[in-house]
Amino acid sequence: MTSASHSSYRGRIAPSPTGFLHVGHAKTFWAAQERAQAAKGVLVLRNEDLDRARCKPEFVAAMLEDLRWFGFEWQEGPDIGGPFAPYNQSERYAIYREVLAKLERGGFVYRCVCSRKDLQAAARAPHAEDDEEPIYPGTCRELNPEHIANRKFCWRFRVPDGETNSFVDGHFGPQQFIAGKDFGDFVVWRADDVPAYQLACVADDAAMRITEVVRGADLLVSTVRQLLLYRALVLAAPSFYHCPLVTDDAGVRLSKRHDALSLRQIRASGERPEQIRTLW
Repeated sequence: MTSASHSSYRGRIAPSPTGFLHVGHAKTFWAAQERAQAAKGVLVLRNEDLDRARCKPEFVAAMLEDLRWFGFEWQEGPDIGGPFAPYNQSERYAIYREVLAKLERGGFVYRCVCSRKDLQAAARAPHAEDDEEPIYPGTCRELNPEHIANRKFCWRFRVPDGETNSFVDGHFGPQQFIAGKDFGDFVVWRADDVPAYQLACVADDAAMRITEVVRGADLLVSTVRQLLLYRALVLAAPSFYHCPLVTDDAGVRLSKRHDALSLRQIRASGERPEQIRTLW
């Protein structure tokens, strides 16, 4: 590969505008940019704004401003367009509905009417470290659609219980998770008619022809869920590279509640991006 135009590498950074970006985001996104540049490839910016209640226009504007201030450069995105537009997930619902319909036709998903109380009870079940989705006990797996009536329901993907799911991560090496033990049936479409992260991520990465996904280590288990979706949809999966998480002084991984470590606050303090990157 002699130039960016001849490279087949396509990476992406995909922030969600539910708050201000922090240094943890910046470090992972910087790894994504460096890997794209090293491969003389393309870096895509995708705005993952599906959470209607938490995503706000001011956070979108701050996201673009803070990323540029930090030194990020992308070749496709919501602000500049590109061949796989739109790059705002809120504008891609038709794509997600087609994917859900394909999963339903293939018998890979089922309706789930479990209440919040049911899910809280399921949260007591063991699940993989760093994974925020509890193992679903399969309560609605054989539910007759006629029993749903007018009740709200989500769509869950039926995992092949007992199947070992493996992949080789670009940073952490071989990974292995057992369906039904390390993770269970997962939501692909929420009861409030919003596509879940797993479905939207797979649909977009496939449509945008992403060849490598660089993201935080907290999403290692999400990767095997997404690999199952790629298989069910008969889509080629990208490779994966998971970065170690950035933590605070107490060893707690950073979240958007860590306002003092947000790029916005750091910028206001007069610190320069170059100073931050030297610590990495």
